[in-house]
Amino acid sequence: MTKNEEIARAIALLLPAFLLLGALGSQYLGGLYPCEMCHWQRWPHYSALLIAGATFFVPGRSLRASLVIIAGLLIGLSGLIGVAHAGVEYHWWNGFTACTTTVSMAGTTAAERLAAIMNAPMVRCDSAQWKLFGISLAGFNAIFSLGAITIFALMRKTR
Repeated sequence: MTKNEEIARAIALLLPAFLLLGALGSQYLGGLYPCEMCHWQRWPHYSALLIAGATFFVPGRSLRASLVIIAGLLIGLSGLIGVAHAGVEYHWWNGFTACTTTVSMAGTTAAERLAAIMNAPMVRCDSAQWKLFGISLAGFNAIFSLGAITIFALMRKTR
């Protein structure tokens, strides 16, 4: 792989890794519960991380380059979902989903389920739980994920 391809591969691996670390850290260490749209943003990053990781093990420059591009597309998809979610948070348009909760219903009685539902935090997709400089986590995901365009620019320079 050329130097540009190596840089693109590193971005395709590290960008979703850091964004997922931030999301999971804010959830498990910071106490911010993700809404349904937050989870939607994570799935493309999980996939991109696996595909970008595979580029270190598959043979052939062409296959590795194709996988880097696929990872870049997935990161960009997460960015587009982030734009949609940020728009819902800023009330630019209506949301696509109902509010979510963190209640587990496994192995409980009806009374325990009802108590768990009544005591669980409600997470709204249209209300940002955290902002920095007026930008929500969904907004930051959109900004950084759409930065994946650099992957395509780097890959194009090698052709």
